[in-house]
Amino acid sequence: MLMNIPDAAGLLTPFQAFVLGAIQGLTELLPVSSSAHLYVVPHLLGWPYAGLAFDVALHGGTLVALVVAFRKDWLELFRNLFSRDLTVRGDTRSVWLQLVLASIPAAIVGKLLGDVAENQLRSMPLQALMLFVFGAVLWATDRFLPKGRDAANPGWMAALAMGFAQCLALVPGVSRSGITMTAGRASGLSRLSAARFSFLLATPITFGALLLKAKDLPADLDLKVLAIGVVSAAVFGILAIRVLMTMLKRVGFGAFFAYRAGLALVILVWLRGQ
Repeated sequence: MLMNIPDAAGLLTPFQAFVLGAIQGLTELLPVSSSAHLYVVPHLLGWPYAGLAFDVALHGGTLVALVVAFRKDWLELFRNLFSRDLTVRGDTRSVWLQLVLASIPAAIVGKLLGDVAENQLRSMPLQALMLFVFGAVLWATDRFLPKGRDAANPGWMAALAMGFAQCLALVPGVSRSGITMTAGRASGLSRLSAARFSFLLATPITFGALLLKAKDLPADLDLKVLAIGVVSAAVFGILAIRVLMTMLKRVGFGAFFAYRAGLALVILVWLRGQ
């Protein structure tokens, strides 16, 4: 069932924009798929669907959250580029190169197949399936593989695996953070190291998506409504990062798999009643 409901960002109320911003901030950075939530929740609540361009605009708040939450990491990466310690400088340059190369696959695939993903893959049954399947893969990878290594430098294999994994996030329901953390754990990183590099990697891809989609925002969109959504996404995004990093110190991804499975079930039950 493909829901072809016209975009209606201009019809959003400030409250709806606040809620959608909160959903974006929480679900983009937790491994539960923001694209699925931003598409499914308005339909479940009977709200107008604001459209993909508005969804991407909310990533401006996510970008702020990423920069604020990992400002120390970014400052250290910039500072260590000029370290007098040759080992530190070389290691830092490797991380920068890994971030650049890991960003390329998703940028290319997004440019080539973005329209296909937007128009052909926004089926609610498909999103329910992706929520369940990739939630299970994330949980199983973390549960049954060794704990992994803590490393500021993830290494080339892990970085490229996470970079190519981002391509799958074009499919709504997969979750960019979820699939990259899965790839990181499968490549031998610890939960925290996989999450850290996943969030660092999210920064350039989020910035690129904003530049690409900003031109598609509807002309009738109230800038106040947009601002409310972006600020809400930023605040809840920072909260999501702190919650996730704290959780990963103590528990695995089982709770997120359970949530994804529950949401998938809700979607299927709702579709059956239509």
